[in-house]
Amino acid sequence: MGDVEKDGGVLVLRRIHVNYKLRVPDPDEVRDTVARVLEMHADKCPVARSFKGAIEITTDVEFQ
Repeated sequence: MGDVEKDGGVLVLRRIHVNYKLRVPDPDEVRDTVARVLEMHADKCPVARSFKGAIEITTDVEFQ
């Protein structure tokens, strides 16, 4: 999901929100690991690094 705004009459992408949906047998077993992975997501993701400073990127996870 992303947020688009007008800047000087031109549409620009301002924010990207990544929502991971994970199917795991026991979410409580992996919750800490997933939290650590999400913390370093922006530093390891090529797209996030390309946009760093220009577009806000947030993440969250939903266990199914």
